[in-house]
Amino acid sequence: MIEVFETLAEYFSLKYVISALIVGVLISVCSSLLGVSLVLKRCSMIGDGLSHVAFGALALASVLGFAPLAFSVPIVVIAAVILLRISENAKIGGDAAIAMISSASLALGVIFVSLSGMNTDITSYMFGSLVALERGDVIISVILSVFILVFYLLFFKRIFAVTFDENFARATGISTEIYKTAIAIITAITIAVGMRVIGAMLISALVIFPALTSMRIFGSFRGVAISSVIVAGVCAFVGISASCLFSLPAGASIVVSNMAAFCVFSVIGFFKRRLNKG
Repeated sequence: MIEVFETLAEYFSLKYVISALIVGVLISVCSSLLGVSLVLKRCSMIGDGLSHVAFGALALASVLGFAPLAFSVPIVVIAAVILLRISENAKIGGDAAIAMISSASLALGVIFVSLSGMNTDITSYMFGSLVALERGDVIISVILSVFILVFYLLFFKRIFAVTFDENFARATGISTEIYKTAIAIITAITIAVGMRVIGAMLISALVIFPALTSMRIFGSFRGVAISSVIVAGVCAFVGISASCLFSLPAGASIVVSNMAAFCVFSVIGFFKRRLNKG
């Protein structure tokens, strides 16, 4: 055990690991907060759709020779707004809209990759990498995290109202469209920024897992939100630590950590319900 801590201490002294840890934890926390509203509104698959859009945008950036993050963020934000509008269209169901956009984006991404040739950069964007981060990614992650936390703290009651009863929120004078669009745009930016560490193919799990995990035990919106943040942060730390110790992909390690947390919380929730019935 002492050797493990010594090895981790060596890794955490490396600049790129510290950067990955900062970005991984902050993006996980941001994703978990956004995921609470998305999961409760049954819109959690928007994260999966946007991650596929992000992959297509990254592949296109590679073909055109543009900066990946600067090129992909506007495209993913536009896709989030379009996806939100299409999903509200009575003629096209939300699930169908997400499947349509995500599959088309993934197909285009594969074509762009085949044109440019698969390379390490694209692979790291798909599945995450500890060494792919740049200083700008860390700065953007910190700014984004502060913004999301302030946004949630200032408008917590309104987000709660829009999440649980949109019609009531609209009747009380809350502009539900603004909040829904804001959450969709912030989710898009979070996914685009988090692709460096988590990977485009895996980052949607960070939107879904923490909220679902917390719901195994907690029943209130506030409780689920706070628990999701803690679970997401701990799982990100554990996942990146495991990635360093066992030379595993960072994104996959973080997702597996979330899976383990979900199993533990499910067991605790089961016994909690049994005790309450008794």
